[in-house]
Amino acid sequence: MKLKINKSVLILAISSFIAVIIIMTKPSLAPSQIEPFVPIIRVIESNPMPVRLKVNTQGTIQPRTETMLVPEVSGNVVWISDNLVAGGFFQENEPLLEIDDRDYIDAVEMAKANVYRAEAENEYAKFELERLEELINRELISLSELERGVRAARVSEASLNNAILSLERSERDLERTKILAPFSGLVKNKQIDLGQFITRGVPIANIYSDDYVEVNLPIADQQLAYLNLPITQRGELLDGDAPNVTLFSNYGGKKYEWIGKLVRTEAEIDIRSRMVQTVARIYNNYSNNDYLAPPIGLFVQAEIEGLLVDNIVTIPRSALRGENLVLVVDQEERLYQREVSILRLYGDDVFISGGLNQGELICISPIQTFIDGMKVKTIIEENYGTY
Repeated sequence: MKLKINKSVLILAISSFIAVIIIMTKPSLAPSQIEPFVPIIRVIESNPMPVRLKVNTQGTIQPRTETMLVPEVSGNVVWISDNLVAGGFFQENEPLLEIDDRDYIDAVEMAKANVYRAEAENEYAKFELERLEELINRELISLSELERGVRAARVSEASLNNAILSLERSERDLERTKILAPFSGLVKNKQIDLGQFITRGVPIANIYSDDYVEVNLPIADQQLAYLNLPITQRGELLDGDAPNVTLFSNYGGKKYEWIGKLVRTEAEIDIRSRMVQTVARIYNNYSNNDYLAPPIGLFVQAEIEGLLVDNIVTIPRSALRGENLVLVVDQEERLYQREVSILRLYGDDVFISGGLNQGELICISPIQTFIDGMKVKTIIEENYGTY
């Protein structure tokens, strides 16, 4: 029993001795200072420059003039132009349709006969009046007979004028049996055919001009400041004041582009949407098929050229913190918050009109935790905001 106790004590002593040696011989750790973490951020250089403001909108192409083709006389249709079909193209004063003119030719001949008769009666009445005036001077007739002669002369003259007017009207009706195009354009649709009887005043076709087309472009009232269009504008804008408009559309699987002018604003503001209706005009260039105006009814996107504003810094919208704050890096590569003046938010860009100086570095990287004056390393992004 005593021998077992001595062995336990010996083992404990040996273990304690080994532990003391390990503690005494352990390596000592030299104290070291931890270097702070410096984030790497992307920056752009502030470069104030002139920026052309733009306003984006959309609309549907409409014809400049659209009218109904209406006959001024009645009759049977004896001839129709091949161009008087839906989509047909015609020139100004081109014959489109002819009405049976036989009755109108007879009416002209009858009116001419009436004129000849009225001329003969008027000549006789004037001759008779001259004779009565000679007789009254010689006191061979009474005054009442002279008065009857004057009355007969005036009635015959009125009858002659009436016959002449009837002849002119008959000649106009004869001319109206041939319906001519009032302008160059296209046929939208027609409602008549060969041999059909048409009635005066009843539309037979819808046509529209194609020298230029127009498109109504709604603009929010606050965006008018970018175009400098006065609210009191009346009539069309002067050429020097009319902004350029670029229209875009995908048609038939291809992208098309047209250049036009903003020519006027409509007289009222929409009370529901608070939008101002502006009108852009695009001319047809017949000498070049690549520059023809867009077709009627096409839906287009529009970009209106606005004012040219100086000293504008353009940054990505992601660089904006809150409503009007950005992060700026100083010469010691420390990050600070700066309040700026924002002119406009446009797409993915922010136009800044004040608060930044030439050459300052603006942080465009997302930073979750920001401490004013924190140390950073920068990577400069080139050529941002060069419009």
